[in-house]
Amino acid sequence: MIVRATDVSEVETQVAAAGGRIGRRLTGIHAVVAEVPVRSLVGIASLPGVQGVSLDRRIEGALERTGAAIGARWVTQNLRVDGTGVGVAIIDSGVTRTHDDLNGNRVVQFVDFVDYQAQPHDGYGHGTHVAGIIAGSGFDSDGARRGIAPGAHLIVLKALDERGDGFISSAIAAIDYAIEQRAAYNIRVINLSVAAGVYESYKTDPLTLATRRAVNAGIVVVTAAGNLGRSAKGQQQFGGITSPGNAPWVLTVGAASHNGTVNRRDDTVAPFSSLGPSAIDQVKKPDLVAPGVGIESLSDPGSTLFATKPEARLWGTVPTATQPYLSLSGTSMAAPVAAATVALVLQANPALTPAAVKTILRASAEPHADADAAAQGAGFLDARAAVEMARTFVDQGDPVPPGSIAEEDGDLGWAGMECETAEAGCADDGAICSAESACFGYEAGVVVALTAAPAETVVWATPLDRPVRRRPRGTGRKRRRT
Repeated sequence: MIVRATDVSEVETQVAAAGGRIGRRLTGIHAVVAEVPVRSLVGIASLPGVQGVSLDRRIEGALERTGAAIGARWVTQNLRVDGTGVGVAIIDSGVTRTHDDLNGNRVVQFVDFVDYQAQPHDGYGHGTHVAGIIAGSGFDSDGARRGIAPGAHLIVLKALDERGDGFISSAIAAIDYAIEQRAAYNIRVINLSVAAGVYESYKTDPLTLATRRAVNAGIVVVTAAGNLGRSAKGQQQFGGITSPGNAPWVLTVGAASHNGTVNRRDDTVAPFSSLGPSAIDQVKKPDLVAPGVGIESLSDPGSTLFATKPEARLWGTVPTATQPYLSLSGTSMAAPVAAATVALVLQANPALTPAAVKTILRASAEPHADADAAAQGAGFLDARAAVEMARTFVDQGDPVPPGSIAEEDGDLGWAGMECETAEAGCADDGAICSAESACFGYEAGVVVALTAAPAETVVWATPLDRPVRRRPRGTGRKRRRT
């Protein structure tokens, strides 16, 4: 459990007295992670000063043509913008210690919130793939599989183990670290290609609240929408946006397919990409879609993904001992494409706030007439248009047009989302929604994935029937929980 309280020490004392187990403190949200006996749960939740008790939910991890398809190659070649100077924090399964495409001090910091090891490692391989999408040099492919922002530097924060498993408390601790170290590494972007099921409002979920702190600190948070666009029977389902992608202040990215071409006109939304609105709060999501099908990026030969996906391995153009690349699909791949684009935008105009960056990416996205807003959001990512738009605002201040999230009195609030229906919170159709209104144009009955069972909260293509494993806090060993 994650217990938020005004007096965390008192909670720890009561948990210990009840025979529970104390975990790490999450100072950013005034909380402590604890294993609480079921018989004592109500008592702990009823303690004076306890502000909320949440399940420490399970999280899992959710380029040859990609850069050209979104216009990033044009940006690099013609505008000389490649993400240089921008720090991108990757909260994932880690990163390989050695890969030709990450040489040259591309990874400037590594912190392990799972095994607490000092040296970079990635037992799953997911984080390595994400790192390559963002800032890989393309060395092993003569530049063909270069990342979207090859000049950006990476801060890799490990929150998933070698099977792609983790808990939101690890992700929250990683977010807090990124906030604390943002000045030291110029962290302007966080990429979260991991997600959890939605069991409570984004207003109380510890994971979404942690992302809010990051946005308030000036960091753009980019997260995967989830891979729940289809039910187990293959039917389209709405409401599958995962946490923290259900928060209004993050940039939530669905997956598109470039269908093997650089021509944007044949791009389609991937059928697995989660559809909006979000469960419980019914926030309009995703914000946009980016390439997430057959994305070719870095492999770690010692990882689980490399071992279990031999058909996805790809050789480069230079001699290597093992295949240096993997082709993977998922919104986990689409999110770093967008995160890297954010790095390009921020290099072009470092003065932009997270609200402005989100506005620019949404405003410059290309909507397709044959795709519903619940699937594509504002449209298909266009890196060239986004960077060019960012450059136009260099001397014109910070643009925050209607439909975005604005900063008010140091906090976040709605700048104004145009109503689609004359429902609660709206005077009439076309008026301005308040943050608390329900005027999103969706019938409540449309949402069919409101509270998925724990075994159905998968965001990355991993087996559903394995037991969840939690490691004892403060040790490198694991114990199995059934």
